[in-house]
Amino acid sequence: MTGKELADRLLENVKKVIIGKEETAKLLLTAILADGHVLLEDVPGTGKTRLARTIAKSLDADFARIQFTPDLLPSDITGLNIYDQKQNEFVLRKGPVFTNILLADEINRATPRTQAGLLECMEERQVTIDGETYRTGDPFFVIATQNPVETAGTFPLPEAQMDRFMMKLSMGLPTKEEELDILDRYMEKDPLAELDRVLTLEELAAAKAEANQIYVHRSVREYMVNIVAATREGDNVVMGVSPRGSLALLRCVKVFAWLDNRSYVVPDDVRAVAVPVLAHRIVLNYGYGKGDDTRTLVENIIKNVPVPTEDFSS
Repeated sequence: MTGKELADRLLENVKKVIIGKEETAKLLLTAILADGHVLLEDVPGTGKTRLARTIAKSLDADFARIQFTPDLLPSDITGLNIYDQKQNEFVLRKGPVFTNILLADEINRATPRTQAGLLECMEERQVTIDGETYRTGDPFFVIATQNPVETAGTFPLPEAQMDRFMMKLSMGLPTKEEELDILDRYMEKDPLAELDRVLTLEELAAAKAEANQIYVHRSVREYMVNIVAATREGDNVVMGVSPRGSLALLRCVKVFAWLDNRSYVVPDDVRAVAVPVLAHRIVLNYGYGKGDDTRTLVENIIKNVPVPTEDFSS
């Protein structure tokens, strides 16, 4: 199966439920194949949770959901050992991280201590409970959602947690035509309830392996490094993109090229994924703002960094 065939199969399935968000769905698929996690940030009601559920249901994978609240404990995520009187020993009660796809709904409603409970899981695909280390599901992919508008009862994700997400995406509001299509689609039934799985874990693993073999010319690698280096400059920048971000960008451009049925990366692949991969990793000073400002910063960097023109196929 080629990259385009895989993308078409999954995206066609997503379009049965989600209308007009093909670019967001493709970027989400890119992150999955690049073995990364995604943060979906948007106002309530735009379909963040539904998109996550649609992707999960399209894959033949285990799925778990955590509704983050201020009283949630780290052990509610990872699990804990409970004493079993019948067996006269402690028995591990596994938490929802022992799955393939984890939906962390409204992640910024939990306390920083609880949010930190996901750090080890997201980075190392393992969890340590009472000194014992256990593997999470394989694959393990986190889709987290958060509302950027409401601040009461929320705890902003710290920089270390944000850096664990490969991409930060936004759904955005639909156009009038798309919203009318949504009403027509949901007139009589919920298409998510009838959605079929279209991709097995074996096919997903094979796709990851193929995408990882995509060639990246040295001039393209230098182009990516120049973009990342530019995020560390400027009077308003407190912290730019780290080497973890550079590696995330590398993995994403390889997948993006593979999904377009190319065996090599071109600068357009870098430009397509740079904003969702890099913008959320940049910290600006208090007076300059956040969010849209970091996206604008990366967009301006892309416009100003010289684009290589070599033959990128060899």
